[in-house]
Amino acid sequence: MTGPPTRLLVTVNSTGRQAASVVRAAAAVGWQVRAQLHSKEDVVASELEDLENVTLIEGSLEDPQLVGRLFENAELAFVNTYHWGDEVGIGCRLGDAARDAGVKHYVYSSMVDHSAFNGAWKAIPFWASKHKVEGYLRSLRGLNSTFVFAGCYNNNFTSLRYPLFGLELQANGGFVWQAPFPPDAPIPWLDPEHDMGPALLQIFKEGPRRWAGHRIPITFEVLTPLETCEAFSRGLGRKVTYRRGPIEFHVPVPDGYRAHLETMQEVLGDQGAPYFGPDMYYPQEAITLWEGNRGIEEYAHEIFPGEEEANGLTWMLDDDGSPEATAEVYENGVTNGVVDGNAVDAVREEKRAEAEQNYTDSAGL
Repeated sequence: MTGPPTRLLVTVNSTGRQAASVVRAAAAVGWQVRAQLHSKEDVVASELEDLENVTLIEGSLEDPQLVGRLFENAELAFVNTYHWGDEVGIGCRLGDAARDAGVKHYVYSSMVDHSAFNGAWKAIPFWASKHKVEGYLRSLRGLNSTFVFAGCYNNNFTSLRYPLFGLELQANGGFVWQAPFPPDAPIPWLDPEHDMGPALLQIFKEGPRRWAGHRIPITFEVLTPLETCEAFSRGLGRKVTYRRGPIEFHVPVPDGYRAHLETMQEVLGDQGAPYFGPDMYYPQEAITLWEGNRGIEEYAHEIFPGEEEANGLTWMLDDDGSPEATAEVYENGVTNGVVDGNAVDAVREEKRAEAEQNYTDSAGL
């Protein structure tokens, strides 16, 4: 007696935080996963390659032959595109290929275009590209699409000197987070590595009959900057203080990132626009999909110190946790800034594809 046929899921940019989480979750329940990535020369790629049920497809999404074969015989797809290259063109071509291959449920990681809600709000550049792809996918007949919206990543935070989510280490061992958001502005949070995969798995299980055409904010905790710092303080056992102020650039960032950050500061900071715009309600829908999520406090307690240590920082190990003790690490830090959930993945993938894309910025989260 044989069981039901194994489901085949396709992912792209599969070493990114969102997609890698989906790959792990799907493989763990026995689904077959065809995971596109730009290079296998990566720690995350090596991990995924060792998983049962996972086949890695190495190559560029600008290769029409690769894209044409990617979805063959696949039932499901999770697609998160990145801003480098022609994101809108790639996103549209992936949708065409999935429809032509007969994919039954296509989940796209989208974002809002704030200018569509209010003429006084500018479009935040990297998010607006995703909004355009979403519009095209909605126009495709025969493709059942669902659109997920990732909240701010918990693991955007670092004491390396990246813009927007850099935590400034203090002489007393505490941290200061400076950002342009109003202190009482609600920010949706997500631990993508822990929670994206299980949430997407449930969306796929419930299927297009339940979710086709829907927009789903994938965020499990909504906290103001003040509340975020309070939760971080409890988890870390060190005082974390919020200071409202402009985004500071301690390291070089590409022009595109700077424009994205500056627009985010204007729209979300100065004008106080809601992160997902005014017409989304959260986090209850995501919590219904996945109750075992990890919040900021738990992340700060269990994960953040280990990530910092992996980055070469020693404040959690040494008595001397002062800024001077980690100055060398700061000086040698990555030169691409961290912006939001999708931009973190973009920076990491940009490094992996550097040779192919001929990027010259030093990078690599």
